[in-house]
Amino acid sequence: MATTPLHWEIRNRVGHIVLNCPERANVIDASLAQALARVVRQADSAAIGAVLISARGKQFSAGGDIAAFVQHRWELEPMIAQMLELLHPTMHQLAQLPMPVISAIQGSVGGGGIGLGLCADMVLASTSAYLRGGYSAIGLSPDLGVSYYLTRRAGAARAKYLLMSNQVLNAQECLRLGLFDELHAPDQLLAAATQLAESLAAGPGNSLAGIKKLCNSAMNHGLKEHLDAERDAMLACARNPSSLEGVNAFMEKRPAVFAPQYERQSPSASSTGFS
Repeated sequence: MATTPLHWEIRNRVGHIVLNCPERANVIDASLAQALARVVRQADSAAIGAVLISARGKQFSAGGDIAAFVQHRWELEPMIAQMLELLHPTMHQLAQLPMPVISAIQGSVGGGGIGLGLCADMVLASTSAYLRGGYSAIGLSPDLGVSYYLTRRAGAARAKYLLMSNQVLNAQECLRLGLFDELHAPDQLLAAATQLAESLAAGPGNSLAGIKKLCNSAMNHGLKEHLDAERDAMLACARNPSSLEGVNAFMEKRPAVFAPQYERQSPSASSTGFS
């Protein structure tokens, strides 16, 4: 794992994306951006039921490579433009994955690392984790969906406060605001996140994909449109063999055994996540 900035492997139907530069606080530099784009494309076509994003080392991710910003400070705009031309479509593709995405955040998370952590459908964190935006400290604004996910999870007022003030939030404060969904002891975090990912990966793919799409789009239109979307999703689930297995298992008082299948969106399909 030490030779690549990002590690990818599939275990028990879970695609594991592991940030792999602990000696540099897992900063998001050009090499990691390229690796992430490649891995997300693989995840989008793999026979998996869930994705788990984690990181090696004491920190999840410090965000952007400030040392590179300093080195290229006289050409900062074209450098950042080149990075975001690759990273933002990658974040969009990651958000559109139909299967559940889980993240496991340990230590500090800042800058673009917040986007990588909070883009997940379920965010698990260590009790030692803490979050800090950091953008305004260097005269920049957010990227990688950071302002999107902070606003979705904590509300616009709180997101503006966190990003403008660079207030540091500890794990308990992040949990209270809804930025994190679960807290675990540092030595139990990865095991808990893996267990959750594997449990979801064994679930009914059509049902989980429907839930994800409906919840992601709930704030984008009115009740009538959303009720129509719920009807269409429910009927699509009812046509899938997983629903028959689920009903039979309930009546027979046994655990259901699903064969998770995820239908990928066509390139022209509308986004239900980061946009």
